[in-house]
Amino acid sequence: MSTTSFMSAPNFLRNVLRADAMSCLACGLLQVVVPDTMAPLTGLPPALLVYSGEFLLLYAALVAFLSTRVPLPRPLVWLLLAGNLGWALACLLLLVSGSVVATALGTAYLLVQALTVCVLADLQFFGLCRQRQTSAKVAL
Repeated sequence: MSTTSFMSAPNFLRNVLRADAMSCLACGLLQVVVPDTMAPLTGLPPALLVYSGEFLLLYAALVAFLSTRVPLPRPLVWLLLAGNLGWALACLLLLVSGSVVATALGTAYLLVQALTVCVLADLQFFGLCRQRQTSAKVAL
């Protein structure tokens, strides 16, 4: 499947939401299941890993549920997009705030999370704009 056909697939936005849910599920499970192993490797406090992991699991459930709605609730998808950008900002602020002393692996972990959610937000934005254009064409 080419990039063009992937980006123009009718379920593009729904699939982006599913990818968002899966990435949050993976990180959330990792952080909740093995925080005491992750903490010394990342330099991130176990409590931070557990609490943010629990949030990620709840967020994943919400995004997965929203991805099944017909039609997709556009205002809530915009809120998810903003949440992804907020998460990226929080990851970066955590690194520069001095409140934690992340190891190289911890820095990479936070930067990969920030990059991932920025890409997902961009794809969600593209999907929302594309969905609006498609709706406008159908209305004509």
